[in-house]
Amino acid sequence: MSFGEGKIWFDGKFVDWNDAKIHVLSHVLHYGSGVFEGIRCYETPTGPAVFRLESHIHRMFDSAKIYRMPIPYSEKEFCDAVKETIKVNDLKECYIRPFVFRGYKNLGVSPQNCPVHCVIAAWEWGTYLGAQALEKGIKVRISSWHRPAPNTFPALAKASGNYLNSQLIKMEANEDGVDEGIALDSYGYVSEGSGENLFMVVHGVIYTPPTSSSILAGITRHSVFVLARELGLRIEQHALPRESLYIADEVFLTGTAAEITPVTTIDNITIADGERGPITKAVQDEFFAILKGTKEDKHNWLSHVR
Repeated sequence: MSFGEGKIWFDGKFVDWNDAKIHVLSHVLHYGSGVFEGIRCYETPTGPAVFRLESHIHRMFDSAKIYRMPIPYSEKEFCDAVKETIKVNDLKECYIRPFVFRGYKNLGVSPQNCPVHCVIAAWEWGTYLGAQALEKGIKVRISSWHRPAPNTFPALAKASGNYLNSQLIKMEANEDGVDEGIALDSYGYVSEGSGENLFMVVHGVIYTPPTSSSILAGITRHSVFVLARELGLRIEQHALPRESLYIADEVFLTGTAAEITPVTTIDNITIADGERGPITKAVQDEFFAILKGTKEDKHNWLSHVR
């Protein structure tokens, strides 16, 4: 089932993909008043399983709370609807997009009189940053666009309007012929990619920016913390100067779409020997072993669909 086909869950009912429509004066179109998640479902020996479904839906509810957007369903109802959407579309592996947004009523800046709508779509989607990215790595640049200061946009909310900043970062990178851009925070320290968290490895220790560096607190990011510690690796959160990336032993990005992707070049500077590093590979191997059902899911990260 490719993008543009199948059924979409819209306010509690399944509708044909092409019938999932809203009014052109809906609040979300003009002011970005929506919150969403990106979730992956993987094929396992016991059928399709969604990675950290409850964590993703809980974060979406948190994002809605920050923006004073009441969701007319419980978290469990939303989780059940995600599984049902996968079933209805007969998908084995897919990307899932739950979306909560302010609809059509009036068009002032204040959204609070506009109705809240809920949507879940799912479709087949391969490797986000390219077929070879997980093994061969990607090229990135430091973006000229910074992440917003802590008292401007709430970085902990995965909100639609926040991603205008991400679009600028991504377009700039693409136009410069690289795969991704890395933003700095308002203090000039490393923040994150347009849609990924960032890690670097120095002398066997893994470092990543803290949430105070205007990052989204990623679900995959948290999973890396758990897996790294189980591998006996030290992992720390620190404000990271830009140049520390150039001299790191390894750099990798994490996210639902990007999964765990090594970075081999930053600003045309080769990272170490330009290959995926051993720690990146070790964490990847643990990550995918759980997702593919070849290793025990002792953290209960997988929600089985059937």
